[in-house]
This record gives sequence, structure tokens and C-alpha cells, in this order.
Amino acid sequence: MGSLHRVVAATALVVAATATAVVPASADDGRAVTSSVPPVRAVVATYNIHAGAGSDDVYDLDRTAAAIRALDADVVGLEEADVHWGERSHFDDTVAELGRRLGMRTAFAPIYGLDPLTPGSPRREFGVALLSRHAIVAVENHDLTRLSTQDPNPVPAAAPGFLEATVQIGGARTHVYVTHLDYRGDPTVRRLQVADTVAILAEDPPGANQVLLGDLNADANAPELAGLWTGLRDAWTVAPVRDGEPGLSYPATDPTKRIDLVAVSPGIDVVHASTVHDPALVGASDHRAVTATVLLDQGSESSR
Repeated sequence: MGSLHRVVAATALVVAATATAVVPASADDGRAVTSSVPPVRAVVATYNIHAGAGSDDVYDLDRTAAAIRALDADVVGLEEADVHWGERSHFDDTVAELGRRLGMRTAFAPIYGLDPLTPGSPRREFGVALLSRHAIVAVENHDLTRLSTQDPNPVPAAAPGFLEATVQIGGARTHVYVTHLDYRGDPTVRRLQVADTVAILAEDPPGANQVLLGDLNADANAPELAGLWTGLRDAWTVAPVRDGEPGLSYPATDPTKRIDLVAVSPGIDVVHASTVHDPALVGASDHRAVTATVLLDQGSESSR
């Protein structure tokens, strides 16, 4: 997964993983043949959870968990995830708590890590995360160019918080990425982040299943995101069936922007996309979740 640094458990990367073997199809003489193995159907989602607070700014992780459960997704990328971060989320480890409540495996990639407010308490961390029904077999926290929100005079610099989780979804090994791009009106940093993203994804094996989930803070058609579409497809655009046209996700109530996106590599077929929520749960965050039902190639990469 490249030369960028790996976040290990001691730095609050939370991973539960078991591997399932996949045997690639090949002819007896060693020549590759077209696999007759059917693709794996999966639902993938991105959801900015607003640190567990709803549109009403009230912290309620039970409500967040209910909204995620209603998505019925195999993997969910989470943005704005707090791990012992502060009063706004009661110093909870929101990632571990959501994993426990939903019975899902978890991975966490901090963007920021600060010393605790009181000696002996856990470090305060904020970043992106993944919830998965399936085995997570590897995790890496990649650097992107960022303007730190913790520095009063920030300059663009490499910083962590771009999560890559290799997930074994049935027989389909899949590289699932979770990202949260710069929110500022000036697109310069987002453009740099897109270039970083493209370079990181290029390190995967040729033909690998790749899914990018995230709050990109820009519409899919924004010029600064153009580089993404050289190797990925916007799931909403290519889905033959869509619920919640035209796919707007922010703000959650009466949305006006399509900034939360699912993107997939060319070998992944998209059969459905949605931004529809149960009306009772749409206010569980200030964003709507975006889901896509995809067909993953079982032969794209060996599980060994």
C-alpha cells in the first residue's frame, strides 16, 4: 500500500480483521482466463456524522447509530469522527461505540492528535473512520496536503487522515478509502489533495477494486476534482437507478449541495445510488448519507 506511514494500534488505529482466501481463475497451462465467478454485490456508503451531533447540534450517538443501521450497508465511511476529542462528544470514542452498537468492525485514521486535557486520559483525536461488516485485512493512514485547523497560521503541509482499508467482501478484495477534503472556498488545497489522492490510488495493483468514500466539500463537477475522474467514476452519475434526485447531501434538511460522494474504479459496476433517509433519521447529522449498490470483481486481486 505504498511507502507512506502506517498507523498502528498504539496510535489509536482500531482494526478487527480476518482474511478469507480468494483463488484467482487461471488455465491449467498458467495462462489467465476469463473468470466465470459472479461479482459480489455490496452496499457502500459515506456519511459525515458531525461528531455524533444532529442538525439540532445535540449529541446523540444512539440516533447516529440508528441512521447508519437504516442504511443496511456493508461498509460505511465516516467523516468528522471524534475519539476522546472533547466535550461536544462527551469525550467518547465514537468510532468504537458505533462499531459496538452496530456489530461492525472498525478502522480509524486520525487527522489530528492532541494531548489529553488531564494527565492519564486518552489522547484526543479527530479524523475519518470505516465501519465494516466484513474482515478488514489491512489499514493505512495516508498523508494528504492540508491546512491545519489547529494552527492559527497554517501553511499547506502533509498531514495524515486519508484512510485506506483493504476489506475482504466475500471473495472480492476491495481497497476502501475514506477522505475529508478541505472546506475552504479557495479550491487550491482541494486541488492538491486530489493530486495526492490520485497518486496514492495508483499504488494499488492494476485492476484492483477501489472505492472512495468521502465529504469532498465540492460538487463532483468542480474543476479541482477533475483529476479524480481520470481513474474513478462518480457512482451517482453512472447508477442506472437513483433515489433522491439530484443526489444533494448538504445540509441534511432541504439540501442544496452534492458534496458527499461515492466513487469507484472502472471495473466496479454500480446498480443503484441513494440519498433517501427515513424522515425520522434525516436529522441525525448535518449531512445526508450517500449509498451505492455495487458489483465487485472477485478476480481483481488475490487475497493471499
